[in-house]
Amino acid sequence: MINVCLADNYPVVHFGVKSYFKDHADISIVSNVGNLSMIDEVLKTKKIDVIVIDLELEGLSSIYDVKSIIKNHPTTKVIIFTSLSEQIYAPNAIKSGVSGFVHKSAKLETLGNTIVKVHQGTIVLSDAVKKNLALIAKQNKSDRLYRKLSNREIEVLRYLSDGKKNNEISKILNLNEKTISTYKLRLLTKLNVTNLVDLVNKAKTLEIV
Repeated sequence: MINVCLADNYPVVHFGVKSYFKDHADISIVSNVGNLSMIDEVLKTKKIDVIVIDLELEGLSSIYDVKSIIKNHPTTKVIIFTSLSEQIYAPNAIKSGVSGFVHKSAKLETLGNTIVKVHQGTIVLSDAVKKNLALIAKQNKSDRLYRKLSNREIEVLRYLSDGKKNNEISKILNLNEKTISTYKLRLLTKLNVTNLVDLVNKAKTLEIV
């Protein structure tokens, strides 16, 4: 039996996922948590084979938080289960050590198949993401610039899109304010815009945020 911890903000997601896998032959949802800090507590007290986590989980300010979980618990696999854009966030998540990425618009059957495959040691990406990565490799430099945003750049862009100021973002990500300014300048350059309004609008058009 694969022991799974589901980390999500919403009780309806916990109820739906747990109900679906209630009588599953291979998967058991042994823990449900609603914020990042609770994951550490669960991992200290229970044997967890797979963590299914939303990138918008309360307390999770950065993909580096997920990377830390993977580093500290190498035998536990991590699957991202989120409504954020798969084509934008999946590649960086995989680079961080995540084993699978499932969009919340997918059927729970897909989540179940991903859990089983990940537990067996496979890294799972949808066909859409695989095709997208292949297309990126063929595109010219200007066309693929926005797809080469780093984890940090994407995180800063998300917070900028939420209306947060540089000093607020620096506190959330525990970075120097000047560093945030540098990331902001890189984003303007990579997305070929000259101001914050156009930056946010372009990010939304490209479904980065």
